[in-house]
Amino acid sequence: MAFFIETLFGGLMAGMLYSLVALGFVLIFKASGVFNFAQGAMVLFAALAMARFAEWVPGWLGLEDKLIGNVIAFILAAALMFVLAWLIERLVLRHLVNQEGVTLLMATLGITYFIDGLGQTIFGSDIYKIDVGMPKDPVFLFEGVFEGGVLVNLEDVYAAMVAALLVAVLSLFFQKTSTGRALRAVADDHQAAQSIGIPL
Repeated sequence: MAFFIETLFGGLMAGMLYSLVALGFVLIFKASGVFNFAQGAMVLFAALAMARFAEWVPGWLGLEDKLIGNVIAFILAAALMFVLAWLIERLVLRHLVNQEGVTLLMATLGITYFIDGLGQTIFGSDIYKIDVGMPKDPVFLFEGVFEGGVLVNLEDVYAAMVAALLVAVLSLFFQKTSTGRALRAVADDHQAAQSIGIPL
């Protein structure tokens, strides 16, 4: 029974982490009505950038504190992704406004292959590990109920809490803010959104 609960809990934690990737799909689909196949490639590119910057930044700046190095690496990776997303929107997607959904779908497929190749060219294709500084020692729960207790990874718990918080924030963003409602309006009807002055 303890193993079953342990496996169930681990699966729930993994699902919460995958929900972070799903957030990107939801955000883009709600804003455009198009399923973005390039989302997975962009997540991969961001992860590679974060991992490589986490290795490079301490050497560049002579840092010994991993936390500060990771924060700087995160900021650099986020800035790089912002620039990449801006270029994709300006050079590709902006020219496809009001086009058929299948056209946008094929465009995102092409972007996927481009980002995959770009990421491997710049950052390589090796396996990298990021030490984010979270506690890695597992804890054992319900030791009085089950023999040996139920093993729980604290790093997974913290990551799941962050994922849950981001899901809640995104939900409130689309329901309560004028920008979120404008994005939903654009997804529902591009022409009607343009007619009332929402920029596309």
